[in-house]
Amino acid sequence: MRRTTITTLAVTAALLFTATACTDDDITTKPSKTGAAEQPADSEPAEAPEDEPTKATVAKVGDTITLKGQEDGSKVDATLKKVVDPAQPKDEFFAPEDGNRWIAAQFELTNTGTKPYADSPSNGAGVADADGQRFSATFADTKAGPSMTSSAKVPPGEKVLGWITFEVPKGSKIVTVQFGLDSGFAEQTGQWKLS
Repeated sequence: MRRTTITTLAVTAALLFTATACTDDDITTKPSKTGAAEQPADSEPAEAPEDEPTKATVAKVGDTITLKGQEDGSKVDATLKKVVDPAQPKDEFFAPEDGNRWIAAQFELTNTGTKPYADSPSNGAGVADADGQRFSATFADTKAGPSMTSSAKVPPGEKVLGWITFEVPKGSKIVTVQFGLDSGFAEQTGQWKLS
């Protein structure tokens, strides 16, 4: 009886290890489109010489990162449009806890896939400070603008725009913003660096 239990535990542990080892979580920091690329129609884009290597870039506010979801055909261009730090409460009824502040990040999510994008976008968003502390989204309306919907249902070719709010300590220097599809469970996460 004891031998069967040990064997069962060993098999279960091996299966869990295999399932964990097979995940391909990826944090993407390279933009697919940069905010700087949006030039006026009358200006000519500068071309790099053919022998000059392309410089790797890190996504910043205004840049777009293309993200894939868990299902085939699930793909979104996520753009971090703006960040407001600190973000002021929309009314006098709600405010950050004492010693904290709110930060609001505006995301534009364009469905570039072949199936509808259905998600609660704030579940997949987060920020990190210079000390490595990470903070999830909180439910708060700010003066920055309309909050992101909690139930996005976006057909292919359409987009959703809104603000996601984070509550962080007043002394934290926020250095990155992250966003992932499927409430953050997709294997790919986009990351934008703040100055």
